[in-house]
Amino acid sequence: MASSALNHYRSPWTRTIDIGTGRRSVLDWWHGPDRIYRAGRAVHDHLGGAPASCAYAFTLFVTWWTLRGVSDVAGHRLILSASTNLHNMRREPVQVLVASAFWTDGGFPWVIIIGFLTVMAFAERWLGTLRWIMVFVCGHVGASMIVVTGIAFAVHHHLIPLHIVVASDVGSSYGSTAVLAALAYHLRGTQRALWAAVLLGWFGFAAWHGRTFTDYGHLTALLLGFAVGAVAVALSRRLERARDQRADETTAVPPRREVPTTAPPVFADEDPPERSAGGRSEPTLH
Repeated sequence: MASSALNHYRSPWTRTIDIGTGRRSVLDWWHGPDRIYRAGRAVHDHLGGAPASCAYAFTLFVTWWTLRGVSDVAGHRLILSASTNLHNMRREPVQVLVASAFWTDGGFPWVIIIGFLTVMAFAERWLGTLRWIMVFVCGHVGASMIVVTGIAFAVHHHLIPLHIVVASDVGSSYGSTAVLAALAYHLRGTQRALWAAVLLGWFGFAAWHGRTFTDYGHLTALLLGFAVGAVAVALSRRLERARDQRADETTAVPPRREVPTTAPPVFADEDPPERSAGGRSEPTLH
């Protein structure tokens, strides 16, 4: 069973695209006939191939609607109870890590929802739902844990105000940032380096200028996304090399061995037996 699975192994981590080629393909597709019908069909296929991103966007809409239907005081308490601050992480870390990703603080999160229905859905279609969830969880949980550890260290050494312990920190930005970093491995060559440089410049400048624990969390999630992608690409290439080697060994035809044929010995002083009409050998009488 394991060898059969290896023979059919195809990893999305090693499938790369070229932006220029993709742009030309989109333009050629757009100039074709029945563009309105095909555009609707493409949107349907795009969202249908990203169930986790669509479900996440819908959940964010539901939680925003919940906050909209309660008072400001009750909404603030809901946000604080789901925040990954130091106070909550010491009491209920697992519950807080899960709940914090599905709440947003502020107005209607239309930018986040559109981002999930476009960029995150594209990443999910590339990686597959399970891999996309794993990258997202690594960014969200990993960055939250590292930030909380840094806050605990800073509070213990009196480097930051004490009220940071109960500050609100909710949202999906850590996980989304890790997915954005992983998307770099879907590009090729210079385009990959440019994408990574833009992300590092953007989040690095935000951390240097803002210097809030959220800014540092975004930068941490970005580095985690790069690390997860690098490990996944390396493992995928190793598995594909093993698959190709196994396929070569299976399809190789062994050389045919020549079996020597030996004729029966013929003695010079003996006369060959005479054959009768029926084909039998008969002894010759002398």
